[in-house]
Amino acid sequence: MPDDAKRRGAAKAVKAAQQQFDRDSKAARQARRKAFAKAQKDGLSLREIGELVGLDHSRVGQIIRGD
Repeated sequence: MPDDAKRRGAAKAVKAAQQQFDRDSKAARQARRKAFAKAQKDGLSLREIGELVGLDHSRVGQIIRGD
């Protein structure tokens, strides 16, 4: 029986960690999108943004558009 309680506890911890990761990842993606869009609005080209972060300019455009 104690093994079952440990397993349930471990499963609960794994699910909670995954949920936190998903929340953090979503927030990071949103922040990146906003920063890229602001940089473009402030005059940087997609190529320049891409060079700064190591992404292709087409990917930067996709991120800004939310693709």
